[in-house]
Amino acid sequence: MTKEIGTKALKPNPALKPFEPLIGKWQTVGSHPYFPDITLHGRVLFEWIEGGAFLKMSSQVNHPQFPDGVAIFGSDDSLKTYYQIYFDERGVSRKYDVSVTDKTITWWRADPHFSQRFTLTIEQNKMTGTGEMSRDSGDWESDLSLTYTRRAS
Repeated sequence: MTKEIGTKALKPNPALKPFEPLIGKWQTVGSHPYFPDITLHGRVLFEWIEGGAFLKMSSQVNHPQFPDGVAIFGSDDSLKTYYQIYFDERGVSRKYDVSVTDKTITWWRADPHFSQRFTLTIEQNKMTGTGEMSRDSGDWESDLSLTYTRRAS
């Protein structure tokens, strides 16, 4: 009988406990300043993977200009920091730093050509997400904004 490799590590990561309110299926409704007359509808799934060692976010906006994406959240316990690794259907791959407080989770990337930040404000069964972007180290401008409504845990 062959044992799976690394199964002892497939357990909840205590550093990720602040992300528990995200777990479940969410419907999203939102807007983007580049598409002012369009209401964007979509869905997001947050789920533990590898026994809770990591958190996975799968996202979809039902509009052809917005890619389906997947992100993995993890932590560095000695530095007490969080990270997100993102990939989408266009082949875009990015690393974001993440901060967590009682009611907000923010992820951001600082890149001289295209910086982004997104803040989720958490309520009981609702979240509000506000995005911003900066091109070529310019001023920050509005990006994707979403309201998340819980559909199932």
